[in-house]
Amino acid sequence: MKNWFLVFLISVGFAVAQDAATANTKAVGTVQSISGSTFTLKNDAGVETSITVSDATKVLRSEPGQKSLKEATPVQFSEAQVGDRALASGKASADGKSIAASTVVLMKKGDIANKQEQERQDWQRRSVGGLVSAVDANAGTITLSMMAAGGQKKDVVVHTTPTTVVRRYSPDSVKFDDATKSTLAEVKKGDQLRARGNKNADGTDIAAEEIVSGSFRSVAGTVQSVDKEKNRVTVTDLATKKPVTVTIASDSQMRKLPEMMAQRIAARLKGTPTAGAAAGAPGAAATTGAPGAAGQGARQPGAGGEQSAQGGQGNWAGGQGGGARGGGGDMLQQVLNRAPVVQLTDLQKGDAVMIVATEGSANSAPTVITLLSGVDPILSASPKGGDTSTILSPWNLGGSGGGGDLAQ
Repeated sequence: MKNWFLVFLISVGFAVAQDAATANTKAVGTVQSISGSTFTLKNDAGVETSITVSDATKVLRSEPGQKSLKEATPVQFSEAQVGDRALASGKASADGKSIAASTVVLMKKGDIANKQEQERQDWQRRSVGGLVSAVDANAGTITLSMMAAGGQKKDVVVHTTPTTVVRRYSPDSVKFDDATKSTLAEVKKGDQLRARGNKNADGTDIAAEEIVSGSFRSVAGTVQSVDKEKNRVTVTDLATKKPVTVTIASDSQMRKLPEMMAQRIAARLKGTPTAGAAAGAPGAAATTGAPGAAGQGARQPGAGGEQSAQGGQGNWAGGQGGGARGGGGDMLQQVLNRAPVVQLTDLQKGDAVMIVATEGSANSAPTVITLLSGVDPILSASPKGGDTSTILSPWNLGGSGGGGDLAQ
């Protein structure tokens, strides 16, 4: 929701400033309660401000994506609802805890949700993600390495322009909507990156309208211990043979892959054909790239390939649109959101897991973004733990429930 409202604030802030000759105090946040002509706003830091409106207060409604208040619609304050986002400007009380508003700009929660869903579907249809293997700042290109069916690497070239929106994942947050404005210069080899735009026929080039990148820690291994009190899991990393301790947060995504799904994915990584994967087989995923294809089997925004794994069956290799075959990362993401959610208490010593987490620091353990258990067949297909960062997308896009976690 922050990224949607960031544009809202930028566009609205200048207009609100023109309402008064003197500087007004501004408050922005989510409407928590409404009582008569007073409502309470809570900002993203959790601080509440009481806002009072009067007959002289200008109340406007702005649509998500609007960049000027010239398009905003005058409304009655009675249209405000709990859950709406709002910006209030006016004279603050001496203690700063309340504002007598001269202007209130509303963004309706329903409008935000609708726009977010449109963005989510667009990311599903027109995005590609992988591990950054090269960056050419002069040419404005980024090369992504993906794992294709059969365990082979596939390169995708991301073409950027001066109009491409570039954002960077916050190093200390597992929330996708905490990604902030960035530049191509910040994208480094080894980063995870997802790009949205128009792809060529074979999916090897994409003209990026927006990219989001970040540095993450990938671990594949077996559970060594679980600390329920501290919400931590210690895993023996198959690649380094060393223990790694990670923290489970409220936004961490934890799921268990059903055995049949894990076996199918492992077979794909090995290049072994699986039943039901042939085109036209019952339950096979759509591979037409048609706009409606992404609507089958809900997935999180940017979570992988453009087609769905209907009913947990079919083409686990996913698709890139236009019938092109997808990569292993997209393949896994297609089924990830259908896998059962697990709790920390469900994890047992010896369980095989794949984890993508924040990098952590000297003072804090890495925080889990995605933890997937039930992956024994997948790790067996890649005994050293494989390239987890290529297989498992890091972005936990369903945790915050924010409005517009993919939009600018």
